[in-house]
Amino acid sequence: MPEQVPKFYKNPSIATVLSFFCTGLGQIYNGEIGKGVLFIVLYFVSWMLMFVLIGFLTTPVLWIWGMVDAYRSAERINAELARS
Repeated sequence: MPEQVPKFYKNPSIATVLSFFCTGLGQIYNGEIGKGVLFIVLYFVSWMLMFVLIGFLTTPVLWIWGMVDAYRSAERINAELARS
């Protein structure tokens, strides 16, 4: 009998809340470490761009995008786990 591998579903709400507090944490929670680190770096750069005013546009867009992406990624991961 083959050994059952446990399935760890991701909670989309937790992923979103983590990204709310720190952009990229939701992606890391979802197991997408590279994407999470990229979001954190981009968010830091965006904050630095506030000194030349463009950051006032890019920072909120990146923050919201991070939350939406974390939620959708968690749902996608759960759907893939349910199929397997």
